[in-house]
Amino acid sequence: MLRCLCAIPVPSVPVIGYPHIMKWNLPNILTVLRLLAAPGVAVMFLYFNRPLADWFALTLFITAAITDWFDGYLARLWKQESKFGTMLDPIADKAMVVIALLIITGYSGMNPWLILPATVILFREIFVGGLREFLGAKARLLAVTPLAKWKTTAQMVAIAVLFLGTGLEHLEGIARQGMTPEQYAEAVRAGVADPIRSCGARGCSSLATLVGLVLIWVAAALTFVTGWDYFRKSLPFLRDER
Repeated sequence: MLRCLCAIPVPSVPVIGYPHIMKWNLPNILTVLRLLAAPGVAVMFLYFNRPLADWFALTLFITAAITDWFDGYLARLWKQESKFGTMLDPIADKAMVVIALLIITGYSGMNPWLILPATVILFREIFVGGLREFLGAKARLLAVTPLAKWKTTAQMVAIAVLFLGTGLEHLEGIARQGMTPEQYAEAVRAGVADPIRSCGARGCSSLATLVGLVLIWVAAALTFVTGWDYFRKSLPFLRDER
């Protein structure tokens, strides 16, 4: 009798919602958290005064950027790759980059040396997104390439350094108390100013911003190259049939 009861198939229990859409494993959770962190960077400047907002935004951005490597690595290691994670991962990356660039360009006084590479990055993301939408099922031809991954890494490193520059700039403005960078450097040499906030006559913020601008130009170049590569691959599907 017991064996007969065990042989009876157990009916599946219906689950409310759509559990098949997303598997709540750690890689997917990290991806969702990174997506939520993107607007969180902007929220820091709404609820905190500077320079706390700069440091909180920098910390949140770096933490989220680190998860970009971990979620993919863990998904492959544990064989937990999913369609939902594959779809959401590049969206989270683009949301982080776009929102952070908008904030930095605003707080950098609309620096033209920053606006131009930022424009290239934003244009490419919109353009490639439109290509993928147009191609539909053929969008697999525009799968993420190794160079595109390096592009994303370069963008995030550059943005992190630029965030550091904006935070240091605010701190230096407070510390100088109306002094020029040269006067402040002289005060540091005289022992009457805080040397931690001085990197010579240029100032730490200027140095960080310069490094960040170089990196964002490198990221923009990689962004342009990968965008052109995706456009070239899509050309056969953009020609009208005769």
